[in-house]
Amino acid sequence: MKEKILVIVGPTAVGKTALGIKLAQRFDGEIISGDSQQVYKHLDIGTAKATADEQAQAAHHLIDVREVDETYSAFDFVTEAKAAIADISARGKLPILVGGTGLYLQSLLEGYHLGGDLDQEELLNYRKELEDLDDETLFGKIAELSIEISQLNRRRAIRALELARFGQNMENSQAPYEAMIIGLNDDRQLIYDRINQRVDVMMVEGLLDEARWLYDNYPQAQASRGIGYKELFPYFEGQQSLEEATEKLKQNTRRFAKRQLTWFRNRMTVDFYQISDPEMLSQITEKVTTFLS
Repeated sequence: MKEKILVIVGPTAVGKTALGIKLAQRFDGEIISGDSQQVYKHLDIGTAKATADEQAQAAHHLIDVREVDETYSAFDFVTEAKAAIADISARGKLPILVGGTGLYLQSLLEGYHLGGDLDQEELLNYRKELEDLDDETLFGKIAELSIEISQLNRRRAIRALELARFGQNMENSQAPYEAMIIGLNDDRQLIYDRINQRVDVMMVEGLLDEARWLYDNYPQAQASRGIGYKELFPYFEGQQSLEEATEKLKQNTRRFAKRQLTWFRNRMTVDFYQISDPEMLSQITEKVTTFLS
């Protein structure tokens, strides 16, 4: 019998953390972060990490599990998320994954992950190359290699090409989970307004100092490439004004939110709810109750 888990996805600044805490309290659950940046210690503001108060309201996992100068991959996430799910379930509690890193969550839920001996950066770079192709070019590569795929679509094509290139270094097994995936969304302008406001609040809370510390000490680290930090580096270098760098941060975050939604809509089976709907929480709670029973 497959373990039941909840998964909360959606664009940045949509309210995933708050919903995760509410559901954890209502259904005796614990939260597993599905965010590629929140794994890093000391990077709290720019990653929108759950605050100490929020983490006190519900147990959180996979937060602050890496030093800033360490790397983190989809393979690492799948391995550690599986261990966290097993631990939470063994204690009779409900695992709730909350995050916006689509690659990580999809890799876990589809039982599709990256072999430990495989160069993670090489694979992710190849995947990005494939994702940037239009349908005609992508499917043309499938035809060139004479790969047979039933119900051909972009996701199946990309997976097949990755397997063709990397062969036995990739693992693909059925994940032992029955997942209910909850997506949060709303009118695009509302989401963008929330993002702009969040960035302003982050700046007041000390994002500039956090980014400066990262720039001064670990400018080449993987963590430094994350949205929320790299946009401020040109300001430290004297290439942009603080106003210009802040606006670039807002712009990149809005674009990232759009890419997140595209991923969840096209690559995962998600039931979306509008955050502005006053009945949202009651609707989700009812669905979760039915799912768990």
